[in-house]
Amino acid sequence: MLHGGTGPNSLRSRLPGCWPCAGRGRTPGTRPGRIGLAVLTAVVTAALAVPPGRWPLGRWASRWPLVARPAERLYAASVAGMAGAWLAAATAFGPDTPPLPTVAVLGTLAAGVPWWVDRRRRARVRVARIIERWPTFAEAIGLPGSRIQSAVVDKWGWTARLALRRGQTAQHVVNAAGAIASALAVPPGGVRVEPEASRADRALLRVVEVDPHARPIPWKPAAVQSVADLIELGLFEDGSPVLVRLLYRNTLVGGIVGSGKSGVLNVLLAALAGCLDVVIWGIDLKGGMELRPWAGCLDRLATTPDEAVTLLRDAVGELDRRAALLTATEERLWQPTPDRPALLIAVDEYAELPDEAHPQADSVARRGRAVAVNLLAATQRPTQKAMGHGAVRSQMDVRICLRVREPRDADLILGQGKSAAGWHAHSLDAPGKFLISDPEHDTARRARAYLITDHDVGRTVTRHAAGRPRLRTEPAATTDPTTEQPALPQPSGGDRTADAEAALWAALREAGDAGLSVADLEHATGMGRRWIYYRLRRHAQAGRAVQTARGRWRATHAPTSHRT
Repeated sequence: MLHGGTGPNSLRSRLPGCWPCAGRGRTPGTRPGRIGLAVLTAVVTAALAVPPGRWPLGRWASRWPLVARPAERLYAASVAGMAGAWLAAATAFGPDTPPLPTVAVLGTLAAGVPWWVDRRRRARVRVARIIERWPTFAEAIGLPGSRIQSAVVDKWGWTARLALRRGQTAQHVVNAAGAIASALAVPPGGVRVEPEASRADRALLRVVEVDPHARPIPWKPAAVQSVADLIELGLFEDGSPVLVRLLYRNTLVGGIVGSGKSGVLNVLLAALAGCLDVVIWGIDLKGGMELRPWAGCLDRLATTPDEAVTLLRDAVGELDRRAALLTATEERLWQPTPDRPALLIAVDEYAELPDEAHPQADSVARRGRAVAVNLLAATQRPTQKAMGHGAVRSQMDVRICLRVREPRDADLILGQGKSAAGWHAHSLDAPGKFLISDPEHDTARRARAYLITDHDVGRTVTRHAAGRPRLRTEPAATTDPTTEQPALPQPSGGDRTADAEAALWAALREAGDAGLSVADLEHATGMGRRWIYYRLRRHAQAGRAVQTARGRWRATHAPTSHRT
């Protein structure tokens, strides 16, 4: 017998007891437990299977909404019978006795499929009834003549394509969103409206019955290898990822205290930490409270007003150096590489910057795109006063708006008129929920950022700190133009670099009025074109060299006669 025997390997010796007999002095499989479960199973199964009119217990069971139809009662009776039989067997022999575990798994799958199909059917029937009654709803909400052409049901709600009467636009639907939510009996803010790109008299109506963002979304390390890659910031309500591009763009993150600005910054910094073609500078005038955990991945971190002014001034100097180099090499965009990384300046609470820093920040915002020197700024309320009366706010290409107090605050972050167009950031109800406006996202779609913990930040910094690129700014040279050897910082390379510097300066001094071509300078120094252009730029900044024609250079104090 399965339950018999008294040896050390018998089933009885391996099962010290089983629920509900264990702990009450009974051995597994005693008669009271089996009889009780069998009786209970028979009663419940009969109550669900018998037609309501033939037995009082059946009439009582038929009042349950989930078993109102005969097919539903038959399904419920089958599930109850199988579950009761399995429980009785598990009580008699133990739940881990073969083949009971296998029967449990297969039975769960067999019972789950009909339940899932019926759940989808119920949702479709409910939406079909709404479509039938829509003309009545339309009159009440101020959209007479509109109709629902089609609808798609998902686990969170449903999405419908709404055809409007002539003269009506998606903006009319946006204005009626609250009334639609009331007519459909969904939670406040449960109706989203998006215009259809192909026709002005069409709109997409998204009805959210269960909030998919009710719980935080755990962060997972991103597979981002370059600053040019798209960064996954979070998820939209339909489960699609929010992908953001930061290269050649300034980014503004705004929202009230506790809305999740720091979380958004952390997700972006965590992705950039693994990119070897971007250098990150940070400004945190709260003593480094927000950005200090990222210090291992930051090339520079300013925590005082004076340090912030110096950092931004150096950023402008780097911007000018890159602009001159692009001009000399006849390039239009700075292509980031580990040797020529992009520069991203993360500013936590931009409004705290001193007045002396605003001109430099304004210059970076206006001129930094082509040379890959960009801002990532976070602030509570980006008024013109808070942004320094400059062009910074208008130069923000990516705008991420978390919860705000008033509709007009959404306009300050996202742009004028956004709130009236349906970008209702004041109705966001949890930290990390946001709306995003950038070239790839031009409709109001709610999203939630990933939740990255302090532990995640620490692990990310530990993983990437050692290999981060560094950017060393160089002070302007102050040597006299007639000096034979320019006082330039010596990069790694030892005697070869020093010899090349001397050869370059000698060639420039000996060049005639027409100057020497870059190819001639390459031949004279034995160095590459990039090295040549960088050194020419440094000489030109110090007033020691001048470009005589396209691609031709000479020293400024060279004699006017021809080369000797």
